[in-house]
Amino acid sequence: MAAAVSAAVSLPSTKFTSVQSKTSILSPERINFNKVPLYYNRNVTKVGPIRAQVTTEAPAKAEKISKKQEEGVIVNKYRPKEPYVGRCLLNTKITGDDAPGETWHMVFSTEGEVPYREGQSIGIIPDGIDKNGKPHKLRLYSIASSALGDFGDSKTVSLCVKRLIYTNDQGETVKGVCSNFLCDLKPGTEVKITGPVGKEMLMPKDPNATIIMLGTGTGIAPFRSFLWKMFFEKHDDYKFNGLGWLFLGVPTSSSLLYKEEFEKMKEKFPENFRLDFAVSREQNNAKGEKMYIQTRMAEYAEELWELLKKDNTYVYMCGLKGMEKGIDEIMLSLAARDGIDWLDYKKQLKRAEQWNVEVY
Repeated sequence: MAAAVSAAVSLPSTKFTSVQSKTSILSPERINFNKVPLYYNRNVTKVGPIRAQVTTEAPAKAEKISKKQEEGVIVNKYRPKEPYVGRCLLNTKITGDDAPGETWHMVFSTEGEVPYREGQSIGIIPDGIDKNGKPHKLRLYSIASSALGDFGDSKTVSLCVKRLIYTNDQGETVKGVCSNFLCDLKPGTEVKITGPVGKEMLMPKDPNATIIMLGTGTGIAPFRSFLWKMFFEKHDDYKFNGLGWLFLGVPTSSSLLYKEEFEKMKEKFPENFRLDFAVSREQNNAKGEKMYIQTRMAEYAEELWELLKKDNTYVYMCGLKGMEKGIDEIMLSLAARDGIDWLDYKKQLKRAEQWNVEVY
C-alpha cells in the first residue's frame, strides 16, 4: 500500500489572488543456402541439373525491449468520432496579470476511463463548427498531470494551455479556436476528449536515471507530470533515486509556471532535483545576451556533456522548436573536442531512446 502525500496546484508569486486546490496523492530477411548432397549412379551417364535449396523464411526477430515505461500503455482508446465526454472540474489562470499572455491550468474528470501515462497527450474537440459548417478538428495537448491525476485518484487529467490571440496581416484580431474554448471553460462544462496518444515522451524505467528536462512555456506540461511522480507521489513499484534536472524558459518572471511546486521539490529533494529558470526579458548572461534556455544551459555545458556520455542519461525536450538548434550549437564544439560528431552522436542517443523531442 503506498503512502499518501499532499501537494498543491500552485500559482505564480505575482500580484493576483492565489487559488490553491489541495490534492492527496496515493500509490497508485535473411536467405539461408543449404548444401544438397550429390549422389552418382555409375550406371547413369547423364547427371541432371543440381539446384540449391533456398529458404526465404526469416528467423524470428528479437523483440526490442524499450527503456521507457511502455508496458501496458494504451493509445487511441477514444477517437474523434466517439470521444470521451468529461467535465471541467477546475480552471484557473496561473500567470500574472502583467505576463505576456494568459496560461491556464485545468482539470477534467475522466472517471478512470482515459488511462494515460506521464508524457502522453490527449486531444480536445472544441464545441461549435468551422467556417465550412463542419465540427472543429481536435487539437493535441501534452498532459500536465501524473497518471494519478492532481487529486490522486486516477480519475482526472490536467492540461496547461496558453490562450492564443494575435493580429493577422490585415490587422484583424484572431483567436485560437481550441485554446480560447479551453481557457474560457467553466466548472461543470462538458469536454470532448480523445486519446491518449504518444510514446515518445514516456519516462525511463530506470529509477536511477538522470532525466534532463528542457521546456519553454506550456512545454512544461509533461515535465510537471514526470516530477509529480518522481517527488510528490509514493509508489510500491517506483521510487526515483536518480537526478532530475529541469530547465524552464519563459519571457517574464510572471510567466513562470508551477514555480512554487518546483521550488518545494527542490527544497525537499536537494540531492535529486536541480532547477534552472531562463527569463529572457529580465535576465542576461555575462556577455549581456538575453537569457534563453540554451543560454542558461551553456553555463553548465561541460557538466551536461559529461552527463550525455552516460548510458543512463535521458533528455526530454518540449516547447518551441528553435531551442534544439541552440542546444546543438552548445554541444558541437564540446563533442568535437572529444573527437565526436555531435549530430551523429545525437542520432545514436535517439536510437537508444535517450533523446526525446516534442516541439512545435
